[in-house]
Amino acid sequence: MLPDGCALSPAGLSVTPSFVVRTGHDAPVAAAALHDGHELRTEVRAIMALGDEERRREEDPFTAGWTTVVRTQLIGLRSRFEVDLNRPRAQAVYQRPEDAWGLNVWRESPSSAVVAASLAEYDALYAAARETFDDMRTRWGRFVVLDLHSYNHQRDGPTAAPSDAATNPEVNIGTSNMDRNRWAPVVDRAIEHLRTDAFMGRTLDVRENVKFKGGHFAHWIHDTYPEHGCAISIEFRKSFMDEWTGVPDEPHVRAVHDVLARLVPALAQALNGMSE
Repeated sequence: MLPDGCALSPAGLSVTPSFVVRTGHDAPVAAAALHDGHELRTEVRAIMALGDEERRREEDPFTAGWTTVVRTQLIGLRSRFEVDLNRPRAQAVYQRPEDAWGLNVWRESPSSAVVAASLAEYDALYAAARETFDDMRTRWGRFVVLDLHSYNHQRDGPTAAPSDAATNPEVNIGTSNMDRNRWAPVVDRAIEHLRTDAFMGRTLDVRENVKFKGGHFAHWIHDTYPEHGCAISIEFRKSFMDEWTGVPDEPHVRAVHDVLARLVPALAQALNGMSE
C-alpha cells in the first residue's frame, strides 16, 4: 500500500493524498465512501469549468462520516470530477458532458499527463483495496463491504418539488452485480434490518435495484472475491441534506450513521450463519 494514500504521478504534477484507508480487526465488515471527496489537484482545478457548489451537488458529502461504523474504512478524498473511483478505469476521468449528467466539466481538455496522474490515483486506491480485502479474507474467510453513496432527488432546482418517491426510495440497495443467490442470507438480512430498524420514530423506505443497481467498485469486489466478498451498494436519497446549499440535517445524518452501526453486527451474524 502506498503511504498515506498517496498516488504516483508523472514528473511535474502534484502528488497529494487521494484517499484514506484505515484497517481494523473488529468485524468482517468494511465501509467505503468513494465519492465523499471534494478536493482537486492544482493542475485539475486550473482547467475545471465547474465551481465548488456544482461539483459538491454531484458528490456524496457526509458518507465518509458513516464509514466510522466500522474500523476498516476506504474513503476517497478527491472529487469524482477528478477521478471517479466507482467507474471502470477507462471511464474514470470524465471526458464529455454525457459522462457527467450533462455538465461541462472542463474549460479545456485535460492533457494526457493530467489523465495519467488521475488514473494513478485510481490504481493506487484499487491496490490498497486489494491489500485490505486480502487481509480480511485471510482473517475472516468471508467479508462484507458497505459501499456507501447518496443521490439527488431535487434536480429541477432548489424550489422545485422533489422527485416522485415511487421511483426514488429513501434507501436503494444495489445488487445486480453480485451472485444474488450466494449472498442472499447477507443481503436479505441487510434489507430486513434497514426496513424494520427504528429510524427517527419511523422506518425507512428501502428497496432493491430501483434507482441504482451498483457500480464498478462492487462489481470489482465480486469479480475479485467471488466466494469471499459481498459488496452491498447502499444509496441514501439526499433527504438528509439540502442538496442545493449543501447544508445537512444533522439529526438525520446521525440517524443514518446509527442505523448503519446497528446493521454491522447483523451482517457479521449473517456471514457466520452461511454454509460452507
